[in-house]
Amino acid sequence: MLRGQMMDLPLLISDLLTHAERFHGDTEIVSRTVEGPIHRYTYRDAARRARQLANALPSLGVAPGDRIGTLAWNGYRHFEIYFAVSGSGAVCHTVNPRLFPEQIAWIINHAEDKVLMFDASFLPLVAQLADQLKSVEHFVLLASRADLPADSGIPDLISYEDLVNSHSDVYAWPRLDENAASSLCYTSGTTGNPKGCCTRTAPPCCMLTAARCRTVSTSRRVRW
Repeated sequence: MLRGQMMDLPLLISDLLTHAERFHGDTEIVSRTVEGPIHRYTYRDAARRARQLANALPSLGVAPGDRIGTLAWNGYRHFEIYFAVSGSGAVCHTVNPRLFPEQIAWIINHAEDKVLMFDASFLPLVAQLADQLKSVEHFVLLASRADLPADSGIPDLISYEDLVNSHSDVYAWPRLDENAASSLCYTSGTTGNPKGCCTRTAPPCCMLTAARCRTVSTSRRVRW
């Protein structure tokens, strides 16, 4: 058999970040924080923190295939979550915050999200829904410990920065099956309840975000 001479390795989301760190490590990622100021750091910084978060996920009981929900804008922490979750073998479930609260609760329960990570701007919404989210075992606020509210209304609320900084940045991204699910989003404005759709671990052409959830040509409809 005559074998082709193209690269023989799976196409993984984690490879995008590894490549960026290796060849564009000093390039800046610039985003506006929920608190207001502009945040700047490099791809090298982002890759390091994504590895720390990947190490932290098992401490929350996250196993491969578990869904991690996010209610967050396009900030640097959400960027880290996308790579850490999908790159480690779990499924990043970006939830559209513009849906009605009852739809958001239905979606999180239907996906059986084990962890919900969210920006401070969504704290009142999450506090309102927390008792209804039966599958969620841990709530993580994308903030430092100093920014945790004294009374959030959410028991055992976790600081994202505490979670990340308490773990090592030494992590070997697993060589996943490129057909494994990596990201999950739900439709809106459809007949009946929203429908879930997964993208596979092979990187799509665009990153799915909470602000605008889109499916791409590699999507495969699944039932959770």
